[in-house]
Amino acid sequence: MSKVAPLPYDDRTVYSVASFNRGVAQWLGRLPTVWVEGEVTELRRHARWASVFLTLKDPADGSSVAVTMPRGQFDGLRLDLADGERVHVYGRPELFEQRGDFRLRALSIERFGVGAHLAALERLKTKLAAEGLFAVERKRPLPLLPRRIGLITGNDAAAKRDVIATIQSRFPPADVLVAERYVQGPRAPLEIVDALRALCAQPGVDVIVLARGGGSFEDLLPFSDERLVRAVSACPVPIVSAVGHEQDTPLCDLVADVRASTPTMAGKLVVPELAQVSARLERARESLARCARRTLERDAQRLARSAERLRAAPRRTLERQGERTERVHERLRTAPALMVERKRAALESTAGRLAVLSPVKTLERGYAIVRTESKVVTTSADVAPGVHVDIRVAQGTFGARVEDVDS
Repeated sequence: MSKVAPLPYDDRTVYSVASFNRGVAQWLGRLPTVWVEGEVTELRRHARWASVFLTLKDPADGSSVAVTMPRGQFDGLRLDLADGERVHVYGRPELFEQRGDFRLRALSIERFGVGAHLAALERLKTKLAAEGLFAVERKRPLPLLPRRIGLITGNDAAAKRDVIATIQSRFPPADVLVAERYVQGPRAPLEIVDALRALCAQPGVDVIVLARGGGSFEDLLPFSDERLVRAVSACPVPIVSAVGHEQDTPLCDLVADVRASTPTMAGKLVVPELAQVSARLERARESLARCARRTLERDAQRLARSAERLRAAPRRTLERQGERTERVHERLRTAPALMVERKRAALESTAGRLAVLSPVKTLERGYAIVRTESKVVTTSADVAPGVHVDIRVAQGTFGARVEDVDS
């Protein structure tokens, strides 16, 4: 520290404020880094500020210390801190010389206790949701009448009694197979996973209830364990999760096929009421009886119509046969006349064609046929002067003598 000259009447050493603050700051700078636990209050962060400021308070007696941390470093932790959360701050003490403000310069901040668990659960929840473990389309419907009901619960727990009492009151014939395991503490997740495997290996188990009564946040942590959540997701049997109270939502509630708000509600979900089942069966029986009666009536009516058709069939057959015979008889009666008429028409057609080709038709137009004794005269070279010829016209013949021939 820089000194000032001692006063003449005194031998004491006096320091300036700046020198004192600087000396204290240098001494604090030699102290090691430490972890400090406390509750976050007065958290202040602004986009324009280079640092984030908060106060760390001891909830036991209200003691507090100011804490600063570079904004980029604070944002990189992605803590999303809020006032009231419990944290561990790793840093070193320092003194702001200009104003003499004592503070803890943070190098790292971590949640602890419930806050740390909540942050870890939120990260796990985000991870499992991204894998699709909570998707609605993965949920399976519960069987209407399960052959056997598996129940995983604590030893002689109230949740066990609630589930069994509800099932037996609603459906006394129900068969419940109970697996008692640890449902609290570090051994619980693996114990429950082992119970799931054991129940699934039992024949006839159609649904499994995972039940535990209410408790603190820490008590219910085993039901958010990743190993248990994945085992519930992979279970081949539909699972009803009834863990804690309605406001509690461990991760096994999200991955289960059905979530029950309480163990009692789980018992109501897995079995119907026997009276309602009996009533539905009676209604179904009556409906089947009505359907059977209507079917028999319809069949009787069809049989009656068929019998009537069979009785009327010979008469109609004879009538049709008579009509067919009459038609054949009519065809046989008219066939000769039709044949003669067709032949006559054919002859007339042929005669017409022959008449068109006949030489007589040519003679009728004024032409004549000239013949010598040996042949028909077709050219002037076939005759000579003085030759006698016969001439045929349309109406008769006459003779003639050739007087002259032009070649």
